[in-house]
Amino acid sequence: MKDELRWNKIFGGILGAVLLLLVVRQGAEVLFATKPPATPGYAVAVAAGAGAAAEAVETPPEWGTDLAKADVAAGEAVSQKCASCHNFANGGPNQTGPNLWGVIGRKPGSHAGFAYSSAMTDFSGKTAVWDYQHVYEFLAGPGNYISGTKMSFVGLKKKEDRINLIAWLRQQSSSPAAIPAPNPAAAKAADAKPAADAAKPAA
Repeated sequence: MKDELRWNKIFGGILGAVLLLLVVRQGAEVLFATKPPATPGYAVAVAAGAGAAAEAVETPPEWGTDLAKADVAAGEAVSQKCASCHNFANGGPNQTGPNLWGVIGRKPGSHAGFAYSSAMTDFSGKTAVWDYQHVYEFLAGPGNYISGTKMSFVGLKKKEDRINLIAWLRQQSSSPAAIPAPNPAAAKAADAKPAADAAKPAA
């Protein structure tokens, strides 16, 4: 009987201590409660222009000016990224992709012996030829430009790479497509836009 009372007292003491701790904690929360501020004191404004600059809209080439000054040798070097899937020689075979001899000025989806995707066939029905601008936009992201194309290449993101490659592709032809007459006003406007964007203050 003596032992039973002793353990009851111990358990009672522990229970009382726990209850006292809970009461003290609740009382402290009531006495020292803090209301969060409506506006955080250390909010940092992020400049919206930082990411926007990288996503700036690209000005289209002025083909009469840009092709005339393009680096054809650099374009040939860029073509090596395409050589695993395409042959560029006159009369060369189709590979994973169609032969690209004379592609500038050729109707899309028309090279003999190559099984084009239905997406490219549909594109061919709406597009007379692979002109400079169509090739330029296609090279930026084939899958984005023609959804469903077989061409899985991610694309050439640098504007200069695309222009240089097109200048080289133009020469891979028995009858190279003509270079348009320069349009100085358009070239000047294209050059002025990056300068104007750079001069804008960060938001």
